[in-house]
Amino acid sequence: MKIHREGLGTIGLTFLVLALLNVAVFYYLGTSPVFTWSFFVISLVLFLFIVSFFRIPLRDMQQGESLVISPCDGKVVVIEETYEPEYFKDKRLQVSIFMSPANVHVNRNPISGQVKLSQYHSGKYLVAWHPKSSTENERHTVVIGNEKAEVLVRQIAGALARRIVNYLKAGQEVKQNEELGFIKFGSRVDIFLPVGTKVDVQLEQNVKGGQTVIAQL
Repeated sequence: MKIHREGLGTIGLTFLVLALLNVAVFYYLGTSPVFTWSFFVISLVLFLFIVSFFRIPLRDMQQGESLVISPCDGKVVVIEETYEPEYFKDKRLQVSIFMSPANVHVNRNPISGQVKLSQYHSGKYLVAWHPKSSTENERHTVVIGNEKAEVLVRQIAGALARRIVNYLKAGQEVKQNEELGFIKFGSRVDIFLPVGTKVDVQLEQNVKGGQTVIAQL
C-alpha cells in the first residue's frame, strides 16, 4: 500500500496539529491521566483515519478494449437513461458511484483513448446523492474517446468534499486505469455511456476502481 501524493500535505498538517494539541493537553491537564490518554487515543484514531483516506492499495487491474472499468471505489447508486446537457447534449446511460469517506479516493480512466474534454465547474456543495448535484455542485467533466465510443466521467464534490483534483488535459492520450484525478473526503463519480450499452453492475453493488467492470461497449 502507498500513500497518495495529494495527501502528504494534509497528513503532515494533521500530525503537527494533533501533536501540538497533545503536548498542550499533557502539559496543562497532566493531573487527569484518564482525560489525557483518552485524548491521545482519539487523536491517534483520527490520524490513522486521515492516513487511510489517502491510501493506494496494490491491485491487479482489469483491462480490455471493450470494457469500461470502474473509475473509483464506492457503491452504485444510479443506473438510468438521462439527458446529458454539457457535452453530448442527448440521452445517455448514466451510472453513478457514491464514494464514502472510508473508500479509496483515487479516480482512474475507465477506458483508453484521447481526452476530448477536460472542464472544471465551480458550484455548490449539495450532498452527493442530491438529484441536482450532478449539474449544480462543484465538478470536473472529462470525456475520453476511442474507436469504440466516447465515455464521459464527471467528478462531483459533495457536502464534505471541498477539493477536486484532475490531471487530464484536452488532446492528451491516456491509458485505461491510469490516474484521472482525486476527490478529497468523499463524493460521487458519474459515468455517461451510449444508450444500449451492456451494464455489468447492479444498484447498491460495491465496486472497486481499476477492477470492477462497469459495462461492455
